[in-house]
Amino acid sequence: MKAVLFCSILATAFAFQAIPAVAQTPTCTLIVHIDGFRNQKGDAGVTLFTSPDGWPEQNDKAFEHGSYPFSGNQATVSLNVPSGRYSIAVLHDENSNHKLDRNFLGFPKEGFGFSNNPKVRLIAPDFDTAAMQVGCPTTEILVHLIYK
Repeated sequence: MKAVLFCSILATAFAFQAIPAVAQTPTCTLIVHIDGFRNQKGDAGVTLFTSPDGWPEQNDKAFEHGSYPFSGNQATVSLNVPSGRYSIAVLHDENSNHKLDRNFLGFPKEGFGFSNNPKVRLIAPDFDTAAMQVGCPTTEILVHLIYK
């Protein structure tokens, strides 16, 4: 009886060892500092994209999208994401509707900005221009808001 019990325990131990551990992707901290808010209305919107698909305004195609409170003329948002290449769009969402509002000519009515702070003329920069590498343990960026 003891031999059967011992063999059963031994077989169970080997079975558990044979199951590979699930590999977990480590998460890194991405800290996004945003400055230049012109008033205290609304929220800071931060949207991360991993590809040009949907860049920069289709939140439903983003890797991550969220609204965050801010104080004064700046905000700091801390996100936990896997290391990788991201393009980041930020928005001073003054009316908290989760999109960039435009006037009748199509010009933005709210503040916006992008990772790498590229010059913005009539259209948003392409995904690659705003792309940056996020690494562990922490990556910090500063995005300046633009009001047109």
